[in-house]
Amino acid sequence: MQNVEYKCELRDPEIARAVLQRIGGRRVNSVRQDDVYFKMFEGRLKKRKAEGEPLEWIQYHRQDRLGSKLCHFKIMSESEARLRFGERPMPEWVRVGKTRELWMYGSARVHIDEVDNLGMFFEIEALVTPRQHIGRCHRLIRSLLTRFGPTLGEPIACSYGDMMAIEEETAA
Repeated sequence: MQNVEYKCELRDPEIARAVLQRIGGRRVNSVRQDDVYFKMFEGRLKKRKAEGEPLEWIQYHRQDRLGSKLCHFKIMSESEARLRFGERPMPEWVRVGKTRELWMYGSARVHIDEVDNLGMFFEIEALVTPRQHIGRCHRLIRSLLTRFGPTLGEPIACSYGDMMAIEEETAA
């Protein structure tokens, strides 16, 4: 599967929520997620535990660059991950805990994330489908971003796992 995604710092979550409500966004839920990242030769792999949801393994590839970017991903169950990566436990790289608010705006998933030890972030994901090609996903994200103005901070190029690894290195 593919999506186009954008991530940035979030300066004011309350204003972001108000903007989402004003433009017709729909709050779906808020959930605690705990991700364990594993070092991969190529791409990223994380195991996600979330309240009230089955365990997921998410393998993905995307460029580390600012702005919206294409992401190729696969979501696997525990048994699918065992078949793909073997029965032996993989060495953990870093853990990331967060509380995620999920909002929907049309076909876009909008996340307001409070990430332990890192802060507040804003993320948009637009799923690529036969009816919503990559260019349309980029346009959807650009049009959404214009509505938030200074409530959003600097764009983020990497994953929360990368950010946490840097945080842990500087704290050591």
